[in-house]
Amino acid sequence: MAVPQIKLNNGIEIPAIGLGTWQSKPEEVTNAVSYALKEAGYRHIDCAWAYGNEKDVGAGIRDSGVPRSEIFITSKVWGTWHSRVEEGLDQTLANLGTDYLDLYLIHWPVPLNPNGNHPVFPTLPDGVRDVDHAWKLSDTWKQLEAVLKKGKVKAIGVSNFSVAKLEEILPTAEIVPAVNQLELHVYNPQHDLIAYLKSKGIVPQAYSPLGSTNSPILTDEKVVEIAKKHSLNASDVLVGYLVAKGFVVLPKSVTPSRIASNITGPAVAAQKLTKEDIAELDGLAASGKQKRFASP
Repeated sequence: MAVPQIKLNNGIEIPAIGLGTWQSKPEEVTNAVSYALKEAGYRHIDCAWAYGNEKDVGAGIRDSGVPRSEIFITSKVWGTWHSRVEEGLDQTLANLGTDYLDLYLIHWPVPLNPNGNHPVFPTLPDGVRDVDHAWKLSDTWKQLEAVLKKGKVKAIGVSNFSVAKLEEILPTAEIVPAVNQLELHVYNPQHDLIAYLKSKGIVPQAYSPLGSTNSPILTDEKVVEIAKKHSLNASDVLVGYLVAKGFVVLPKSVTPSRIASNITGPAVAAQKLTKEDIAELDGLAASGKQKRFASP
């Protein structure tokens, strides 16, 4: 079953299912990326400078033997690099061993002190994050637009942005973000934000589509019932539900069997799920199950 392609607002196509690499250990992620590309048919890898494993992701890409031109690679600029976007991007490109990215995102709408006491998570003396309140997100976005114009990236977007944060950049943006990468799953569907993104032509991307390790959504009664009805696994239903809604989905695994099943099963599920199934899944959070799993 071929993975659907989604057209971004600049005309570029992105594979609807990609391999997430957050929390993948460096020694495991090289093999995971290589297997995903070489054996499982993935053509989309989602990375970030802050994950601390981009060099190992790059090694996996090279080991796969798949030409760079066939792979869609995303990375993200971290909070301590908001005032130095191109410098941060250059580090990522060097880490990955490529001269361009297909998509570059603002990782969080939270500029952090670039001269603080830690390169990733600077803190104040009382232990609170050292946020650079003077820096404007609109200025970060201008720098993303600049690296796009230079050809170092093919598309730009955001991650973890609310409507309020998007409205800090959109009034002065020359280029509308192509995507907003969010924690999206049946327990955190963010319906109002999704409607807003669609009104602006911004594609939603889902991270943590299965929740977290030992997540309750994999054993949710309604999810299991729908999976049984269509002879699918619960994970197929959870990822397929998001694909059917037109989202890009980023399931993460370092286990070969799961990496393979996370791309084949959901592509089938997206075709099998009915409008009624999707409506039932859409309603789970509102029935009292609303929950986030990623709260850094």
